[in-house]
Amino acid sequence: MAIEGRGDSALGKIKYGMVGGGEGAFIGAVHRLAARMDDHYELVAGALSSSPEKAIRSAKALGIAADRSYGDYEAMASAEKARKDGIEAVAIVTPNHVHVPAARAFLKAGIHVICDKPLSTNLKDALALQKLVQSSGLVFCLTHNYTGYPMVRHARQMVQDGDLGEIRVVQAEYPQDWLTNPIEKTGQKQAAWRTDPKQSGGGAIGDIGTHAHNLAAFVSGLELDSVLSDVDTFVKGRKVDDNVNVLLRYKGGAKGMLWASQVAVGNENNVKVRVYGTKGGLEWHQEHPNHLHWFPFGQAPQLITRGSPSANASAGRVTRVPPGHPEGYLEGFANIYTEAAHAIRAARSKKKPDKAVIFPTINDGVKGMAFIEAVLKSSAKGGKWVKLGA
Repeated sequence: MAIEGRGDSALGKIKYGMVGGGEGAFIGAVHRLAARMDDHYELVAGALSSSPEKAIRSAKALGIAADRSYGDYEAMASAEKARKDGIEAVAIVTPNHVHVPAARAFLKAGIHVICDKPLSTNLKDALALQKLVQSSGLVFCLTHNYTGYPMVRHARQMVQDGDLGEIRVVQAEYPQDWLTNPIEKTGQKQAAWRTDPKQSGGGAIGDIGTHAHNLAAFVSGLELDSVLSDVDTFVKGRKVDDNVNVLLRYKGGAKGMLWASQVAVGNENNVKVRVYGTKGGLEWHQEHPNHLHWFPFGQAPQLITRGSPSANASAGRVTRVPPGHPEGYLEGFANIYTEAAHAIRAARSKKKPDKAVIFPTINDGVKGMAFIEAVLKSSAKGGKWVKLGA
């Protein structure tokens, strides 16, 4: 892997804590694996569950000392701030409604934040948190992990280099099928909180639609201006959306489409992004992450593979293994954590990280919430064009 500073003990590991992510939590385990992969972090504290018993069991299983297992994030932020060996960063991996209050507590304690997406449950709270992050000078990383994939980095660099010419069309989609039936009524943990509007703030549009929106923006480099949407709830009795179709208008004149669905039978995590310009087009499928399809206008299509001589430097610096060996979801997450580690270490010396270091920030989180709000507003108006932030 080419990310500089990997495992450099002279720089010192980043001691971090975790809010949420106790036993039975899928995304918490993913974050811990990502933090461990490049050996930049050490987990030393946690408020791992709202259940005291589960929090204690989870901390013990993870090797966290009893005196650093906390009952809630406020107690954790306060106690860790007071310790000489307190945490330098925190990972927030809770349901969405806890993201903002937990992040606020740690930012006020002077602790860097790595937060799962989406940023919040509404744009107002996101904007307030953005102001706090900006005034604090602390690192805030939002884990839109697909931006960590090598071939996504390659695609972004091609767009920036002008290989595609002027961008005309952007298409992004994220279909799943796991909520085709009302499994939230069976007590399935992930389905239960994700379909509860009080905890999630929304359904497919917030859970996976924000991934598609962020991926399209990351690769194309375009700023979304307005949306026209059709938001549906197909499963009877469900309180949040489970299928969303959106038309996109970008600043500068490019157009696009976005589809997010959790009732698309036959799809697992079928994330795709397509970008078309005056000189060529690109297509990337998350379920085949090591391949990028490049269509130079008037020439034969090309398949660019991760780790091959055809991959550019942006892809190379986040590539770990030789071509032909799959890299994907966990490595993408790990790349985001490693990029955040570079930023945190730079902050120790009150410096900015190298320009090559890229990760989603609080600003990306705010854009994601503006997107969600505009999509829901457009649909509520019967499918009218709505400007972001309007």
